[in-house]
Amino acid sequence: MRRAARALPVMAAAGTGSGAGPKRPRPGPAPRIGTHDGTFHCDEDAEVVRTRDPERLAECDVVVDVGGEYDPERHRYDHHQRSFALSMHSLQPSKPWTTKLSSAGLIYHHFGAQILANLLGQPEDGPVVTALYDKLYENFVEEIDAVDNGVAQTDGEPRYTLTTHLSARVGRLNPRWNDPEQDTEEGFKRALELVGGEFLDRLDYYHRAWLPARALVEEAIRRRFEVDASGAVLELPQGGCPWKEHLFSLEKELELPTPLQLVLFPDRSGQWRVQSVPVGPNTFQSRLPLPEPWRGVREEELSQLAAIPGCVFVHASGFIGGNRTRDGALQMARRTLELRHEAGEQSK
Repeated sequence: MRRAARALPVMAAAGTGSGAGPKRPRPGPAPRIGTHDGTFHCDEDAEVVRTRDPERLAECDVVVDVGGEYDPERHRYDHHQRSFALSMHSLQPSKPWTTKLSSAGLIYHHFGAQILANLLGQPEDGPVVTALYDKLYENFVEEIDAVDNGVAQTDGEPRYTLTTHLSARVGRLNPRWNDPEQDTEEGFKRALELVGGEFLDRLDYYHRAWLPARALVEEAIRRRFEVDASGAVLELPQGGCPWKEHLFSLEKELELPTPLQLVLFPDRSGQWRVQSVPVGPNTFQSRLPLPEPWRGVREEELSQLAAIPGCVFVHASGFIGGNRTRDGALQMARRTLELRHEAGEQSK
């Protein structure tokens, strides 16, 4: 699986054009992209020359994942040389990722913004391309870099094995070790289609779903005092919006003085939910769970207990509850804040 990482750089290198970074090797005919033959990886449309012959590679406009040199001015993008230890962070100090780059990451570093700008019809230095460039590296390309360089996902022994990730699926397109026919060309073409399709699908999702969700959450944060004077309650007018990741990042970017506690949103049935913000992006622990006496109670019994009409449920852990109306859900949020304040006053 470490070797299952070249279709992406080949596809990306074919899309290099004008803009920041190294220029396209020459105008006119499609550039020739050299990469090694034999077993192919997830890190490789233009004319693709698959060879390890130095003389043939010297004739190529772009050389990816072979050749033993990294020289962006000459469009040489290999990462196998002993001296190579570059990461996205070392090439762009403003980026946080320290995973050693494969040829996929190298091509993405130099040409990713250009490619996204061309695909989306957006300015290369605009906020859309900037946000999606980072998102696609973190959630698509970095994984390829790590797998190809043998970077473990965890320090300890993993609890289970992942065998369906992109690099593994590309690797399985190679001939089996005991197949009589060891021609890799057909599998290589399928790998180009697989990686290219998944890259475009992921870009489409982040552009058309993830990015609009960020805008919705940012607007809700700016209007939070219109929902409740505490500024601790966020209201999302549209249900199903993936808000948690955006909330955490925007709290930092906007430098909110106090953390958000509760989020209101409608569900698919038209009823409303009130959900506690988690402590962090990868935990089920809540910043402010709904009151303990409400947990596991439902319908009319809950409405009477909370003295709030229209209550539907509160989860046994207190991380989420429901009400038939928006006003009822907001009352549940406000009462939760009040009880916390009262508990704090009593503990003084």
